[in-house]
Amino acid sequence: MTEKIRRFLRDRQPATPCVVVDLDVVGANYDRLHRLLPRAEIYYAVKANPAAPVVKLLVGKGSCFDTASIHEIDLCLGQGAPAERLSFGNTIKKQSDIAAAFARGVTLFAFDSRAELEKLAVAAPGARVFCRVLMDCPGAEWPLNRKFGCELEMARDLMIRARGLGLDPYGLSFHVGSQQTDLDQWDLAIGRTAMVFSMLNEAGIELRMLNIGGGFPAHYRRDNVPELDAYADAINRAMEKHFGNRMPQLIIEPGRGMTGDAGVIQTEVVLISEKGYGETRRWVFLDIGKFGGLAETMDESIQYRIRTRHDGTETGPVILAGPTCDSADVLYDKADYRLPLALRIGDKIEIHATGAYTTSYSAVGFNGFPPLQEHYI
Repeated sequence: MTEKIRRFLRDRQPATPCVVVDLDVVGANYDRLHRLLPRAEIYYAVKANPAAPVVKLLVGKGSCFDTASIHEIDLCLGQGAPAERLSFGNTIKKQSDIAAAFARGVTLFAFDSRAELEKLAVAAPGARVFCRVLMDCPGAEWPLNRKFGCELEMARDLMIRARGLGLDPYGLSFHVGSQQTDLDQWDLAIGRTAMVFSMLNEAGIELRMLNIGGGFPAHYRRDNVPELDAYADAINRAMEKHFGNRMPQLIIEPGRGMTGDAGVIQTEVVLISEKGYGETRRWVFLDIGKFGGLAETMDESIQYRIRTRHDGTETGPVILAGPTCDSADVLYDKADYRLPLALRIGDKIEIHATGAYTTSYSAVGFNGFPPLQEHYI
């Protein structure tokens, strides 16, 4: 919680639920990443928080952008980002959207399958393409395995195929999982992709780029997250170990690491109840839930820090849930959250590190609830 956000909540008293994002924190996070990884080009993962003020600020910083749809491409272009600073990083795209992006000047595209590669050859002839390599994601609180990427041998063959289709086989990408807490995963992933670089070099293809994705953390409830400089050190060591003097262009795609810690959600306690006379835990219902922006509480994967005005007083165990008429709208049941016994209906609660993957996950109109209200200061 920054002083700017504290003042805003105190003076403006906005209706809840809402998220307040301090843009100064976003800018400072960009500057720090740029300082710690000076050889890397930063492609902000727009999906983390696609708010126009965030994109505009990062355009001014000189950031590039990882986009997942033609709509995110148009958002970035509308905020002044040049097309050459955009990557269409989703490996699942309509051919019409590929053509539309190419017509707008985007020339960098991701893929991980033969069928996607063939769409690119038709809709974006001559474009630079990079193949996403499949990774396991141990240590990640929000894994990204299975759905994205292909095995090493397939990546090699697809890049050779890309050359045959008249595309520019530009590089490879991977993602070690969002909110990655195991620094060794970058050494493993960079080592695996370096093998494909060597395979393709033998086939006469000199790759020029490695996109190592995101995984940089926000500071949630768990206290086992290394500091950002430790991530940078691990990445720099792995790149030097596996590539030596033949260093490719390096791309990183921070999302939650850029905007997560910049935001705070303020929510109101709607109900505190018990389900039986012998119940030892209170149910605390908030005016925000899974469908209002807290989708990453699914399987209790992302555990946010929660603050109340009663902090420091006696606490008791709770089950935290949202307001909708859906039994899946339970945030935390097994994570052993404890909140003050003095908590009352109508109290305001702060949920910290919620600047990423909240507004972009917020449903429109489920049970009639409006999307999460946003304030950028």
